[in-house]
Amino acid sequence: MKKALYFLVITISFIACTSTDKKGDGNGDNSNYIKDSIAQAERAKAMSDTANYTNMEWLDSTFLSMGNVNEGEQVEVSFRFKNTGEKPLVIANVTASCGCTVPETPQQPFAPGEEGVIKAKFDSKGRPGENRKHISVDANTNPSRSHDLEFVVVVKKENL
Repeated sequence: MKKALYFLVITISFIACTSTDKKGDGNGDNSNYIKDSIAQAERAKAMSDTANYTNMEWLDSTFLSMGNVNEGEQVEVSFRFKNTGEKPLVIANVTASCGCTVPETPQQPFAPGEEGVIKAKFDSKGRPGENRKHISVDANTNPSRSHDLEFVVVVKKENL
């Protein structure tokens, strides 16, 4: 009985602490936080159950040459894909090889036949010369969950 009471107190304390960490719109509305939490749970479920895995086709090359830019410019890259399987496609995570590249992780699942885009922004400030950047995509796909994207951009140093 004491163990159950102790567990209950710890659980309530944990919930109370986590609920005050995430703020809504200031009016007690935590709907965005709740929606994000539900979306994260759905992504985790899709990623853990191989019966939910699907197929993905990259519509463009997974390697892009972005040409030359002046130092300090922001470069935006996009990689288009299509869900070619029979289950919803879930992009669990998108990461970049360094902090100068910031990718976006699509939040919604993609229905069979639906197309989507993985986007990223590269900040060329302080990065003169050739820059090869890698983006890793983790999705509920067969035969592999991991997809590697790459782009190269040559940054011309500004003349002061």
